[in-house]
Amino acid sequence: MKKPVLRTLALLAGGAASLVAVSLAGLATARADTTLTIATVNNVQMIEMRKLSHVFETAHPDIHLQWVTLEENVLRQRVTTDIATHAGQFDILTIGNYEVPLWAKLGWLDKFDNLPAAYDAGDIIAAVRDSISYQGQLYALPFYAESAMTLYRKDLFAKAGITMPAAPTYDQIRDFAAKTTDKAAGIYGICLRGKPGWGENMAYVTTLVTAFGGQYFDRDWKATIDTPAWHDALAYYTGVMTKYGPPGASANGFNENLSLFVTGHCAMWIDATSAAGTVFDKKQSSVADQVGFAAMPTGVFKGGPTWLWSWNLAIPATSTHADAARTFIEWATSKEYVQLVAKTDGWVNIPPGTRTSSYQSPEYQKVAPFSDFVLQAIEHSNPSGQTAQPRPYVGAQFVDIAPFQGIGTQIGQIVAAMLTGATSLDGGLKSANAIANRAMRQAGYQK
Repeated sequence: MKKPVLRTLALLAGGAASLVAVSLAGLATARADTTLTIATVNNVQMIEMRKLSHVFETAHPDIHLQWVTLEENVLRQRVTTDIATHAGQFDILTIGNYEVPLWAKLGWLDKFDNLPAAYDAGDIIAAVRDSISYQGQLYALPFYAESAMTLYRKDLFAKAGITMPAAPTYDQIRDFAAKTTDKAAGIYGICLRGKPGWGENMAYVTTLVTAFGGQYFDRDWKATIDTPAWHDALAYYTGVMTKYGPPGASANGFNENLSLFVTGHCAMWIDATSAAGTVFDKKQSSVADQVGFAAMPTGVFKGGPTWLWSWNLAIPATSTHADAARTFIEWATSKEYVQLVAKTDGWVNIPPGTRTSSYQSPEYQKVAPFSDFVLQAIEHSNPSGQTAQPRPYVGAQFVDIAPFQGIGTQIGQIVAAMLTGATSLDGGLKSANAIANRAMRQAGYQK
């Protein structure tokens, strides 16, 4: 099947610190005085990277950093537009394992070959490394990676006389949400992503749909959204969120739900494992001593694709400062950077999910009771697993084709409208199905 590049383009519309600086200086050196413009997301770990970047600049006085820190949806729009139009505004991009192989195939990213031995690329968890490679070559380096989990309040469960199993079902989750909701006290039984976006609400909703036996496309790339499986999944989602979720949930993405959970307003939160460090950190979480965790819930279909996401640092081919950009990226994704975060803000806050050595650290194991669970979830993640019916794509919380960015964004808006009641379930599914089919015809996937 032909997938024309033009169609793809159209669719993609201080003593300790100084010692660490010295130890990191040997990773690489830049030869020219230059300023790097870095586009990144406003997640906790990236804010930490920006805060600690003075250590890098001290070790590399000829490299200056200019940060553009954006909300997730805005970041995706900005970097996609920039790279697709070859505008060249950025020297370093923060992108996911959705974009990396697609953009590498189009020649839009520099590869990371000949990494220095000190970087120890073999220490990167294999599943993560493979997801940001194209034809066996790395085209980004991972800053942090994640699978997904169920976080819950042990004290609220004890008060309600219920016990979270290691592998809950969605029926159990609904029952638990009902029994732990106390709206008068500002406690909501469940918090889930509601903010529209292919990487916001649809990242979670896609996994929910799979658990209910649904998928985006059949083997002929025909949309399968207006189906009973999608209807049941979204009826469940809107039902539990309306009855047991916080008000204004259609505006809540990952960061908003993280804030709700750490301030004590959520009995349960199903989301990325990268949240665990913040949730279990007593300096940032008022409920750190009361948090438990379990696997992602299961539905009528079990054993399907599982969540694997990474935020990665990449160099667009348009950058005129590739050598300096590589120097920074190697620093920010190194084992030494992990040590810097651990010494500065505690082991529980290190960038998770990327390096085996982090999970072998006794210091990390001591403060991160979730570490073994997360490592196993990432190492055994299976985004290429099969859905209930055969499918022509891979991905657990996204579809690994260029048109998905536009499709997922539009469907995310429809799902958010369902959550607020502005769109009916049946009408929304029909519209979403038509949107997906139209996009796939335009991209040349359908005959």
